[in-house]
Amino acid sequence: MSSGKVGKVPQTIVTKVIGGGLAAFGLFLLASTSFVFVDANSVGHLKRIYAFKELPPGRIIAMNGEKGPQAQILGPGFHFIPLVRVIYDIEEYEVVTIPEGYYGQLTTLDGAAMPSGMFMAPSIPDERVGDMLKAETFLSEGGLRGPQETVLKPGQYRLNRYLFDVRLDENTTATIIPAGHVGVVKSNVTQPGINCIEEEVSASQASREALTVPLVPRGCVGIWKEPLFPGAYYLNRKAYDVTLVDTRVQTWEYKGGYTKRIIDLSVDQQGNIQQNERSVSEGIPDHAADRAVFVKVEGWDIPLELRALVQVDPSNAPVVVGSVGGLTEIEDRILTPAIRSIVRNVAGASIRVPDRDAEGNLVSPPSFTLRPTRVLDLIENRGALEETIEGLIKVEGNKAGVDIREIRLGEPAIPPELLVSRLRVQLADQLSTAYERETDAQQKRIETEQARSTADEQPRLVEAQIAVQVANQREQERAALGRAERQYLEELARGQRAQVDVLGQDRVALLQALEKLLTSLERKPELVSLVGKLVPNTIVGGDAGMAGAAALIGSSLSNMQAPQAQRQQGN
Repeated sequence: MSSGKVGKVPQTIVTKVIGGGLAAFGLFLLASTSFVFVDANSVGHLKRIYAFKELPPGRIIAMNGEKGPQAQILGPGFHFIPLVRVIYDIEEYEVVTIPEGYYGQLTTLDGAAMPSGMFMAPSIPDERVGDMLKAETFLSEGGLRGPQETVLKPGQYRLNRYLFDVRLDENTTATIIPAGHVGVVKSNVTQPGINCIEEEVSASQASREALTVPLVPRGCVGIWKEPLFPGAYYLNRKAYDVTLVDTRVQTWEYKGGYTKRIIDLSVDQQGNIQQNERSVSEGIPDHAADRAVFVKVEGWDIPLELRALVQVDPSNAPVVVGSVGGLTEIEDRILTPAIRSIVRNVAGASIRVPDRDAEGNLVSPPSFTLRPTRVLDLIENRGALEETIEGLIKVEGNKAGVDIREIRLGEPAIPPELLVSRLRVQLADQLSTAYERETDAQQKRIETEQARSTADEQPRLVEAQIAVQVANQREQERAALGRAERQYLEELARGQRAQVDVLGQDRVALLQALEKLLTSLERKPELVSLVGKLVPNTIVGGDAGMAGAAALIGSSLSNMQAPQAQRQQGN
């Protein structure tokens, strides 16, 4: 008895131990299969393997615990779900990250069927996007299966990747409208609740021939009447096609594409004019709209270059895009042929030029004459041609919705044969002017040298002038003395005639001789003694007149000798 009781006790304990172990093992298995840990940058996705309910036909996302991919997703961290690892397959997907400058294009794999005639689900309002990106909300509130107009803007999103497929590549870049441009939108989708009525819009109200395009309001299928202005837009490229239109002033050049002949004139050492011909090939620049326009004037084919300044008004951009596709197409298909035709017609027909008088000045009041165009008008009356061409081209531009701001003609490649005669005349005139100026310079140099020589001889010239003046003065003095002497002699002669009448001619002659003798003695006193010896002091007998004269001389000599003798004694 005792031995049997002892044997039964160990069996009970063993059973309890085994049961406890099994329970503990079951709890361990339950615990180990009932939790999920999701990384911070991941999203946990559940796919149920065991369930009593099957998915409804046409559905791939389970909302009520059916077999298959579940609408529920697991965020980062620890999650306890009984037997989650037994009932479900667990997958982790990375958080969807949309960088700046891109958008995420969405396609849903489940949802309500898309109505007939619709290829893309309408855009979800911005305030509801956050909720509709939850699978439960999207499926329960009528989200449509297929491509979505709604896009994911830059940021991070935790999405159910069983429901949402996200495309991110070079074709999902943001639509950037740069400054100086507008974007013309061609929409393939219609927003619900918008009254879409097409409106025929013309590029110009002034012309019935202007381009006319049907446009629609924003949110409707078709070309929107209102363009997009500069900025960044996250538009689904499958829903919207945006065409950029440059609204800045554009320069269209019609240049090159011909061979230019040139005759160069030169002057040799002998002053002869020589001419040499050469050719230059004018290529078409890469930026040019087209080659130069060939015009026929007076039978000559002349390449004429020109430049057009054009601009598209933002309001006309949808018309431009809707009519031909863009500004480049307007240029190639409409305006370039029109410009070439107008330039040929104007340059080869008539020109309206202002009237001038005989001196080449504009008459007042201004008047104009219409006459056939000449080759030299391409140079001399270029402004009149530009004005006429510009007026006609502006009309064509308005028809296409393009504003022609300005037309400017370049230098025409006129045949050198028409210019060489004029150039020779101009060169000859320049040479003539140069020779005249050189002659004037030589003359001035001569005058300068003469002035310099005159300055160097100035002292001698002054002396000569003074000598001339002195000679003139002396001449005048001598003339005056001569006149005085003549008067004196005339008076003396009259006195002598009077003496002759009184004393007689002999006595007068004697008196004159004595007077001259006395004058000589006054000038040379040393002759007094000699004369005193020759002339007696007292004369006896003879003629009374001569005796008196001799006495007078003797007395005078005595008087002159006395002071002289005294001076000698004193010495």
